[in-house]
Amino acid sequence: MKLEHDKPALGRREARRIDRRDAILAIAATSFMEQGYSATSMSAIASAVGGSKATMWNYFPSKQALFEAVLERATSAHHAEMTSLLDASGGLEETLRRFCLRFVQKITSPPAIALHRLVHAESGRFPEVGQIFYERAPKTAHAMLARFLAAAMDRGELRSADPIRAARTLVSLCMSGVHQQVLLGLIETPPPELVTIDAEAAMNFFLRAYAP
Repeated sequence: MKLEHDKPALGRREARRIDRRDAILAIAATSFMEQGYSATSMSAIASAVGGSKATMWNYFPSKQALFEAVLERATSAHHAEMTSLLDASGGLEETLRRFCLRFVQKITSPPAIALHRLVHAESGRFPEVGQIFYERAPKTAHAMLARFLAAAMDRGELRSADPIRAARTLVSLCMSGVHQQVLLGLIETPPPELVTIDAEAAMNFFLRAYAP
């Protein structure tokens, strides 16, 4: 029996369209990471997917739009996880500890490192790459963290200050240790104990700096 609130099943045509879009994004993500933004072409992706360039335009009107969609897919799960981690009902110190640890783990993961290297390599010639990355990753993360910190400031758990600047400070502290070493190729895989040390140091320094 079908209830009124049940959502209708996707039609076969719409399901095929979603599958094709997912296939395009998967191939595009690999191409962007391995070949770079400039060397990735819509024609090559269309050929790899098994269609024409005209078909590609039906899904993505430009390479910039395709890159934005790839980045959106790569960051959406992380943003959902951040929302879950920044639970205002938990204690401030423990919440920040969990956040810092997971954040350092995320930014030192191979996909995140590959993306950072891509953006730094290409944004000089293609400013849109840097702009898309900033809007989808750092700016969004700062805003989410700032909302949590602003609430802590309102409760008197942190000194009153600009929450966006406070969020940037905490993120910068998280990125100042093993992340730089991985990004520069000094180490390939960070030992878990170093990740934990960086997360603890960032949290402790931040809490001292913003103590009420």
